[in-house]
Amino acid sequence: MLAGRYLRAKRSQGGVALISLISFIGIMLAVAVLIIVMSVMNGFRAELLGRILGFNGHLFVSGGVLDRPDLDQVVKQIARVPGVVQASPIVEAQAIAMGPGQISGAIVRGISPADLAATRIVSGNITKGSLKGFGQGEYGGDEIVVGARLADSLGVRPGDTLTLISPSGGATAFGGTPLQKPYTVAATFTVGMSQYDQAYIYMPLKQAQLFFGRENSVDVVEVKLKNPDQAASLKGAVTRAAGPASLVTDWTQRDSSFWGALKVERNVMRLILMLLVAIAAMNIISGLVMLVKNKGRDIAILRTMGAGQGSILRIFFMSGAMVGVLGTAAGLLVGVLVSVYIGPIQSFVEWATGQAVFSSDVYFLSRLPAKVDWAEVGLITFWALAMSFVATLPPAWRASRLDPVEALRYE
Repeated sequence: MLAGRYLRAKRSQGGVALISLISFIGIMLAVAVLIIVMSVMNGFRAELLGRILGFNGHLFVSGGVLDRPDLDQVVKQIARVPGVVQASPIVEAQAIAMGPGQISGAIVRGISPADLAATRIVSGNITKGSLKGFGQGEYGGDEIVVGARLADSLGVRPGDTLTLISPSGGATAFGGTPLQKPYTVAATFTVGMSQYDQAYIYMPLKQAQLFFGRENSVDVVEVKLKNPDQAASLKGAVTRAAGPASLVTDWTQRDSSFWGALKVERNVMRLILMLLVAIAAMNIISGLVMLVKNKGRDIAILRTMGAGQGSILRIFFMSGAMVGVLGTAAGLLVGVLVSVYIGPIQSFVEWATGQAVFSSDVYFLSRLPAKVDWAEVGLITFWALAMSFVATLPPAWRASRLDPVEALRYE
């Protein structure tokens, strides 16, 4: 009761109320910003992980096994490993794509029609055309699937002709020579990441082997798992299934620098924002110091009436803790609501400003992602409350040590 009365200061003590309000707003904003930023970073990681691992494999088999005549049997053995959902022989090479008056570099990925259909992030996101004719005809036919952004930049649509130039397609006595061949665009796809949508072309595996001069070999066998996090633990089983001539790497090794940088950035950002919460909580000290100074006479009277030092400590501790608890609760509510409804908020800001605040050309994703990690929200809440309680202790302890004789000497 006393702690609540002290927080509801009179007009003559408005300075205390103002500082308490500033402390409340500071803690609320710091907690909300920390939750929003970490949710966005978690969303980035989840989106990137889902799209990159959906587009690419989780394990990669290379080495001498790729030149074996019974490669198809090896691929079937890999696919039978528990935890493996797909094993795809891949030919991947760079090429030059020529559209009507436009030229662009591209990455051509040769894959079988069945494996392309099983790659749901591509086959399930066809924007124009269809995959019906993909892989049909001699050497897989001449139909290709092009990323939507690449197709737009080249000015082609399904049914149009796209000419590809392979730097090493033709074999002569003097080595490889460039090979130029027209293909028909069967469909366009978008996976929501510009680095894929504007660079990749899918071609039937047999046609890619012919076009790039691979004969009957492939560049890698991509293996997709039911759980990508088990990639490291399944490397041994996949290696045994592929044979001793194989070299198996996982997705964490292939993109180690990228994922390592993302993890470091996330940890550093969390540390910086947690320090921001601690700084905001320090404002509680200013308000309580003024409150203790203004309530010196009240403290002395309570002490002479029999209140112990522990009682005084609890009164002022509760006064400061209320500010911290209310600020943390408000920040928690604001942060979670903004994180959950960040899509509509982004749409509203873009509508109000008339500008794209999150360009996919810069950030690789077409929308601002956010994923609320409730364990992390709990950690943020605990940290904010702990900092508020720690900031409350020094002035509350000072109030409990106040000598009633000295406080009443000049009254």
